[in-house]
Amino acid sequence: MIRHSVETFSDHPALSWADSTPITYRQLGEEIKGITLLLHKQGIVTGDKVAILGENSPNWGIAYLAVTSMGAVAVPILPDFHPSEIQHILNHSGSKAIFISLKLFHKIEAAIFDQLKTMILIDDFRLIPPETDSEKLKNLLREGERELARWKDSALKLAGFLPSEVEEDSLAAIIYTSGTTGHSKGVMLTHKNLITNTISTLAIQDCSPADRLISILPLSHTYENTLGFLLPIMSGAAIYYLDKPPTSRVLLPAMQKIRPTMMLTVPLIIEKIFKTKIHPTFTHNPVLNFYYKMPPFRKFLHRIAGRKLLKSFGGKLRFFGIGGALLSAEVERFLRDAGFPYAIGYGLTETSPLIAGCSPKLTRYRSTGPVIPGVQVRIDNPDPVSGEGEILVKGDNVMQGYYNNPERTAEVMTEDGWFRTGDLGILKKSGYLYIKGRLKNMILGPSGENIYPEEIEAQINENDYILESIVYAEDNKIIARCYLNYELLDVEFKRKHLKDHQAREAIDQLLESVRKEVNEQRAAYSRLSRIIEQTEPFEKTPTKKIKRYLYIPDQ
Repeated sequence: MIRHSVETFSDHPALSWADSTPITYRQLGEEIKGITLLLHKQGIVTGDKVAILGENSPNWGIAYLAVTSMGAVAVPILPDFHPSEIQHILNHSGSKAIFISLKLFHKIEAAIFDQLKTMILIDDFRLIPPETDSEKLKNLLREGERELARWKDSALKLAGFLPSEVEEDSLAAIIYTSGTTGHSKGVMLTHKNLITNTISTLAIQDCSPADRLISILPLSHTYENTLGFLLPIMSGAAIYYLDKPPTSRVLLPAMQKIRPTMMLTVPLIIEKIFKTKIHPTFTHNPVLNFYYKMPPFRKFLHRIAGRKLLKSFGGKLRFFGIGGALLSAEVERFLRDAGFPYAIGYGLTETSPLIAGCSPKLTRYRSTGPVIPGVQVRIDNPDPVSGEGEILVKGDNVMQGYYNNPERTAEVMTEDGWFRTGDLGILKKSGYLYIKGRLKNMILGPSGENIYPEEIEAQINENDYILESIVYAEDNKIIARCYLNYELLDVEFKRKHLKDHQAREAIDQLLESVRKEVNEQRAAYSRLSRIIEQTEPFEKTPTKKIKRYLYIPDQ
């Protein structure tokens, strides 16, 4: 794939910072050769594990392609991981080398490693001498690029890529997931897993050298790695990275400059934009709020807001992919009314990741889209009335297993080769898949009814004053924990001149009001007993899913 893209799209832009001149695919090929040579000189051979710990950048992608193309195994590590977790991953994987950024070097400088011998600064690809601390590393970076230029010149003299024994079933990457359960495990993905999933995705959504992507999700997560990196590289598209976290102050100017045609995101990002910027403009004006409740007028307002949103994103967006968690019904309704070019995908790290999805023109409300070509899905033990059951997957995209963990692998693989996703869903005759929630989150009602916390959370989150929530069972009662929109509440409290004790009473009344509103729409067995205020934002995974185990008793 790399060789084909380098030759076919040689003069097209490949990777770039938002404010820099992109490197071309020809230059990308040269950089990969250079890094491959550097790794060979450090004794890295086929099958060796090489970790990558850094923020999104062009150099991250270069390092990843160099490692995988020479037959070594990439071990991408999420920047948010705690130092102890990073040390565990490096030792558990047996990584012999690591590409690490200056910003994250402090996370490993005091650690003790079993096999790690080589450290390379991903910022400029220089070798980090043993016994180097963060301060020394900063000085090294200031010295210039003499060492870098020396091995790059050597690499350019090589004819073609260095030979390696890479087969399609060879291991390409081990992805250590940070899930909502708190247990990190190494997912083994082969070259075949990743490339077949990329090809299958291109069958449902085209991508070409004319496309520009802006990358805001971590490259160390399979969602961004496969769909936001490998897919555009295979297609000759250009990918742009931000050198700061993607806050609106950083992202919006970059959007105006790059004018992306494609973008991948998670529900929380678009939900926050809708909740804090769009929805209040319709509901805080009493007259407008009255008309907003009427579907035809609401759709008209959504269409106007959608055009403004598209313009703020650069005006050229034709694919806005949403994945990683369930999108709220309210926000999806807005995107549909607005004619916004959104599409929802469903998948897991273990499936490389995509299982189901479609192009923006083929979306159906509340569905993740049809199962993608080359992948099989069946519903295990479906409910005879609703058709709901656990989603099982088979295909070339399914992982080899969990690294050094045959017991966990056996738990999720059936004897006939199907992968148990742990998600509950419905597969309609049309081929469209509908996700209901996680099997482990499901609450069993008093008479055996299935209660999906995600559905109740979506209802709670429709309230303007609530940003996010989790729902769980405790002592046979259904409890919600909610993080409030304190920015909006502060404006309200100041407007009403409320004192501290009055503000406290107002919050209590709000939570009780939300509880009653939600319960009016719920069957008796799935009603909320209590809502608890969550005073700090929930801790989240890299795809912005709440780490439920931190907040739910006995998990």
